[in-house]
Amino acid sequence: METEYEDNRPVWARNFNHGCLLPQRAVITLMGFFGLICAYTNRVSISFAITKLVVPINRTDQNSGVCAPEEVSDDGLGINNGSTYKWSEQLQGLVLGSFYIGYLISHLPGGIFSDKFGAKWILGISILMSGMCTAFTPLAVFFGAEWGLIAIRILMGVAQGPIFPSLTTLLAYWVPAKERGSLGTFCYSGVTAGIVVCNICSGQMLHYFRWTVTLITFGFIAGVWFIFFILLGTSTPYDHPCISPMEIAFLAKQIPKKSVNLPIPWRQILLSKALFAAIISQIGHDCSYFAMISYLPKYMADVLQFSIRTTGIVSTFPFIAMWASSLISGLMADWLIRTGKMSINSERKLFTFIASYAECNKGLVVLFITLALFTMGPYYAGQKLTPMDMSPSYSGTLMAIINGFGALAGLISPPIIGAMTPNATMYEWRWVFWLGLVILVLSAVFFCLWGTTEMQPYDPNFSMQNV
Repeated sequence: METEYEDNRPVWARNFNHGCLLPQRAVITLMGFFGLICAYTNRVSISFAITKLVVPINRTDQNSGVCAPEEVSDDGLGINNGSTYKWSEQLQGLVLGSFYIGYLISHLPGGIFSDKFGAKWILGISILMSGMCTAFTPLAVFFGAEWGLIAIRILMGVAQGPIFPSLTTLLAYWVPAKERGSLGTFCYSGVTAGIVVCNICSGQMLHYFRWTVTLITFGFIAGVWFIFFILLGTSTPYDHPCISPMEIAFLAKQIPKKSVNLPIPWRQILLSKALFAAIISQIGHDCSYFAMISYLPKYMADVLQFSIRTTGIVSTFPFIAMWASSLISGLMADWLIRTGKMSINSERKLFTFIASYAECNKGLVVLFITLALFTMGPYYAGQKLTPMDMSPSYSGTLMAIINGFGALAGLISPPIIGAMTPNATMYEWRWVFWLGLVILVLSAVFFCLWGTTEMQPYDPNFSMQNV
């Protein structure tokens, strides 16, 4: 059913210069992409900073299960020298996982408020507050040591919890279903791009400056993004002052209007088999992915014995591969759907399933990790887009539930890894990698069997879809 649109914006907005180089939905997608870069540089930078904060394990046994250091450290006195805090692997796991305590709490409120009141300010304020928490992390560490760091990380988690639900709501208003594979995947690939930027920049900044500079810089950049987003973004196309009449008519035809005043059908949502399948898939993906983004720098520094600068460069390769894979998958997904070669439902399942496969030869280790994350790239063209497919009207709420359960994986993964690797040896890490493989494959199989991207009956536009 086509939606008729009447341009009721003020005259000044309708007569605004429309000579933009990009459609406004592409501008919104770009701002979401850069917003996720800011969010993930804020989130992941502590994984590098902690290698400079913590005194490394003293290893005197040549058969201690780590690789021999082949490089001198940044100051020429030994890898990771100059650290201050004697934190155990278990405590470091608690520090890295504490973010997800706050992250889990604010997910659902962020999704509900985005669906009800619009996503612009919720997304903008979330990333701004995340940047402020990052910039103030050095003060928290100086005055509170590990407990100050845990507290500020929990606050950052609260700030970042609404980001994915609000961004999903924003894209549901701006991106038509047939463009979600390319635009939606590109936007969400800001996660991986953020990790790439964080790894490269953190390694270099930690090499030349104190660890505090890294966090303050990333926090400041998030504040700059907030200013541009508030000036350029709106919650819906109908509020945008300089969108062209042609584009807004196209979006009105392709995207059904959302009903924001209807009560949320909690019973139908929570009893949905499709939602349960998406949750299992999200948990499976996040268990391995959050472990990678939290622990890969530590693994390369502690086990492979790379210097901090080399760790920053080498740990970038797997995420560059994943970013490229996600973009290729997004373009392929749109082509499969647009040409009728595959339904949206089959495409999302296929790309989610592909994303599940994933001695001291350092080059070989880096190659295998790179291949593993390359195969995880199609996830963003698969399961990540399903909340918008299942219910455009409640996409923020669905994303909050699905991604919120995924946050449980982020909460428990770092402490579990810390408990499994008390001595941070390669032999202990082998069990971690095997566990990740099992979880990824089982969760992907579950989604392929019971997941769906069909619009659900509880969405107000379900009956209109079949007209």
